[in-house]
Amino acid sequence: MSGSNLIMKCIGIMRLLKRKKIPILPKIVQWFIRITCSADIPINISIGKGSILKHNGLGVVLHEKAMIGENVVIMQNVTIGGRNGRGAPVIEDNVFIGAGACVLGDIVIGKNSSIGANAVVLKTVPENAVVVGVPGKIIKILEGNQIDKDEK
Repeated sequence: MSGSNLIMKCIGIMRLLKRKKIPILPKIVQWFIRITCSADIPINISIGKGSILKHNGLGVVLHEKAMIGENVVIMQNVTIGGRNGRGAPVIEDNVFIGAGACVLGDIVIGKNSSIGANAVVLKTVPENAVVVGVPGKIIKILEGNQIDKDEK
């Protein structure tokens, strides 16, 4: 996991302390994140290398069992959470999740997909898809890794 913003550094510290079995300090870092960034990031969160919470993760809520792949970009006010006790999402590599989006339940967001701002995603999304709306609907399936090319 990399990233130069405050929240990504704090998540790295929190995870390191947890791995080294240092008591209490991971929880203190978790509360520091909550107070400074208004984000709810669990101690056991799985976030891959190169993933980043933009805008210091402002308003982001992540389920403790959610799995976030590598090079994922999560904008502000995003919720990645459970749905009535039905599991947590898996976000695969190179996914973009727009501001205010909700990804809920035991679903998979496929590689290289984009979730639009304020979308509510309740169903599994295939690779290379673009999802918008409430409830989220696939409006386009891109060929190859076109999403990354467009963002650069």
